[in-house]
Amino acid sequence: MDKKRNSVEFKVWGKYALFADPITRVGGEKFSYQVPTYQALKGIIESIYWKPTFIWYIDKVRVMNKIQTESKGVKPIKMSGGNDLAFYTYLKEVEYQVLAHFEWNEYRENLQDDRNEHKHHNIAKRSIEKGGRRDVFLGTRECQGYAEPCVFGEDESFYDKYGALDFGVQFHGYDYPDETGNNELAVRFWKAEMKDGVIKFPTPKECTMRRFIHEMTAKKFENNRNFSFIDSDLTVADLLAEDV
Repeated sequence: MDKKRNSVEFKVWGKYALFADPITRVGGEKFSYQVPTYQALKGIIESIYWKPTFIWYIDKVRVMNKIQTESKGVKPIKMSGGNDLAFYTYLKEVEYQVLAHFEWNEYRENLQDDRNEHKHHNIAKRSIEKGGRRDVFLGTRECQGYAEPCVFGEDESFYDKYGALDFGVQFHGYDYPDETGNNELAVRFWKAEMKDGVIKFPTPKECTMRRFIHEMTAKKFENNRNFSFIDSDLTVADLLAEDV
């Protein structure tokens, strides 16, 4: 199952989801991809638990419910003032199982003292049990999501033994300066495919389709100023288990 030592498994669901196709945003409309993007799932696990010490990687997602859409008329706020009229197409009644793991962010050498795998893995699992540290959104702010632990691959999926589905070229994620070491923001694309309800994501480095967006520098985190190695969720057992 490609589980790593620091892997986490969780289920996320909600009434609506909007993993927007960037092509449809030009005219103010939004149309959701049929399946969640790597970046959206990464944002979900970062809402559950994240520290600049490490980077989350999404290994797989399992689509549990039948893919259904629903269009709504909305009135987004215009830059010049007032409201506009647009149609957003959402996914509805969604549920996904996610398998993810973290790796140390080698570009943040000043945080090496915080590289305690046991500590962060345990906090991540406890945060999943609590439903996350921050609000979980399914692609966009108005689509509230909920998370809880699960065993990836258990329970019945609508797409079990369904075969392969090809979704074509889709948005994969962003290359941020603090994760690449380059002072630029870039966007990644990939050819999405689902087999029996499971999508196995390539790592960011394995994506060959990229496009430069603009120059950008990484945010700096300073210990004892806007970052602390003593986490508020740590228990006595966690502190005793830390490497000295």
